[in-house]
Amino acid sequence: MKKKELIRKIKFTLFSISAGVIEIGLFTLLEELTNWDYWACYLIALIVSVIWNFILNRNYTFYSDNNVSVALSKVFLFYLVFTPLSTILGNYLAERLLWNDYLVTGINMLLNFILEYLYDKYIVFQGSIDSKKK
Repeated sequence: MKKKELIRKIKFTLFSISAGVIEIGLFTLLEELTNWDYWACYLIALIVSVIWNFILNRNYTFYSDNNVSVALSKVFLFYLVFTPLSTILGNYLAERLLWNDYLVTGINMLLNFILEYLYDKYIVFQGSIDSKKK
């Protein structure tokens, strides 16, 4: 693996961790301070973390100067599929099967991390990686 790609993966991981901290922090606040169902807490926390992660990864991981609207639209398409599936499955596991809410959220976050890296690299930023002047 090239050194550049290793650094890119490390950056993506670190930025994803920061997004994960935001997501779990906000999820925890909503979970503990409201009586909302799992899905509402998860969905709000996910949206905030996605926006954070997109901004950081576009500018500092993939160094992309592609059209922001186009890139964000592609991310939106990913989450148009991922969000309902993870929300419905997460809600089923947490509310029906009584799995621990934090375990379910952790599983969703891990799936999101892996799938989003692949999607960003090969779809969202394909052809524009390292096109932004540093």
